[in-house]
Amino acid sequence: MSITQQYLLDTHRARQLGEPGPPAPGAHDWQVVREWHDRRQFQAVLAGRPARSRLRRALRRWWPRRPRALG
Repeated sequence: MSITQQYLLDTHRARQLGEPGPPAPGAHDWQVVREWHDRRQFQAVLAGRPARSRLRRALRRWWPRRPRALG
């Protein structure tokens, strides 16, 4: 059974039971990829490796750098 056939079957069942239909195949693929990427970056921070991109910016907002002592 293909993804499209399974989606149509699930949509039909949901309609018969009066429930909301399932999301279309591929509707949330990019969100899943983003969450996976953010999770890997978070694990890198916990392991002591540097954070990159969106996670690094978020961490900077929460924990701003301390000013360096002059001299």
